Amino acid sequence: MFYHALQIEEGRCIGCSRCMKICPTEAIRIFGGKAEIQEHRCIDCGKCYEVCPSQAISIKDDDFEAIHRYSHSVALLPAVFMGQFPDDISVSRVYASLQELGFAHVMEVESAAMIYKDAKEKYAREHPDVRPFISSFCPAIVRLIQIKYPSLTENILPIKVPLDISAMYALEELQSRGIPREEIGLFYITPCAAKVSAVKAPVGEEKSLIDGVINMNLLYNRVYKHIKDMGKNHQYKPLTRQRLSADAVLSTLTNGERRICTAKRSYSIDGIENVMDFLDKLENDEVEGVEFLELRACDQSCAGALLSVDNRFLCGERMYARARKAAERERNGEMARDREMEKYRDYLIEHSLVDEVEPRSMMVLDENIAKALEKMEKIEKMKVHLPQIDCGVCGAPTCEAFATDVVCGRADLHRCVFYRLHLEQEGKMTLNEGRSNMYSVWGDDRISGEIEV
Repeated sequence: MFYHALQIEEGRCIGCSRCMKICPTEAIRIFGGKAEIQEHRCIDCGKCYEVCPSQAISIKDDDFEAIHRYSHSVALLPAVFMGQFPDDISVSRVYASLQELGFAHVMEVESAAMIYKDAKEKYAREHPDVRPFISSFCPAIVRLIQIKYPSLTENILPIKVPLDISAMYALEELQSRGIPREEIGLFYITPCAAKVSAVKAPVGEEKSLIDGVINMNLLYNRVYKHIKDMGKNHQYKPLTRQRLSADAVLSTLTNGERRICTAKRSYSIDGIENVMDFLDKLENDEVEGVEFLELRACDQSCAGALLSVDNRFLCGERMYARARKAAERERNGEMARDREMEKYRDYLIEHSLVDEVEPRSMMVLDENIAKALEKMEKIEKMKVHLPQIDCGVCGAPTCEAFATDVVCGRADLHRCVFYRLHLEQEGKMTLNEGRSNMYSVWGDDRISGEIEV
């Protein structure tokens, strides 16, 4: 089973169905007036989290206090974390504040961006018959392909992403200083739900090296408050911060991978709907000659992730400003500190491979092929008789999803309001029976008395 970071708190859910209607993989249903997630369809993209008006959808992460269990806790930061802070708060102050809050070491995961690039290109050279390669950077996209486009799983690069390569590097570096593994705690500061799931249940690996995942939004508030409480005159402890290269800083944003790849023809696509539209064309052989695809679930990539605090365009602009400064330093002959990872380059590339991504199709109707084909035929026949207006009153997002639920035994055909009206007119169902079916989906407290106009 997939691990899911998104969870619905039943007590808060008002059954508004906004989450059901926006889910790109049709993973949400309404039962008894509450939303429920079908785990075999969910990719943890977080679209439901964004639209929930009652904040009934939350993200399972780890408690910040867990860092104190380790004498050498490492904060693995995405570069977009720095992009959340106003211009008057420097990267150095953020690093130092994180240390004062309890982290012994701070490292931005984009330090591994160029190692990741080299590992991808090495794999591409060794596998010339597989094209296009699809980046494994975004875990929501990896899961999307697994369940909705299973024929394309062989195109996903089975390479550790910069987060995992950085974790390998941090572990090797600290252990080389004589620090035992049990004293090292690796904590990723996540900008989204999908990366929580990628750490808790990594695709292509049995277990992640990372010990915990901390909500970026919550940590930002903690760091920002600490900086403000300390004041401008506070003397921070000296902490050597990383100077990322310009390419490394921008690698998290849309076009970040594509701009430094050597593929002759490549595309960078962000936004889950845009990605699905392109993958539909790719699966139907409507796109040819593409060598590499950088696909991201969020608009503006990680700058627009769920747990971003600030506007995605403002965050992106701050990151571009930081990249321009990095490029200027490089022109002046200053070496970016992420180049220090080069001493482990061969080791990291050698250990960057993971198992090939396996398909996990959400459309498996039955393990028995004959029965699956029979069910598919029933679904097609049922769809013809359903109204095809996708009203959602049955508790499913579309008529096709409802037909699939009925054939697979997850729903009753009587949930369709149009079919119920037909049965009532034919005298085959009483009004009370129809009302009971409606209550089973939406609960019995939707309307309380007469409505005056």
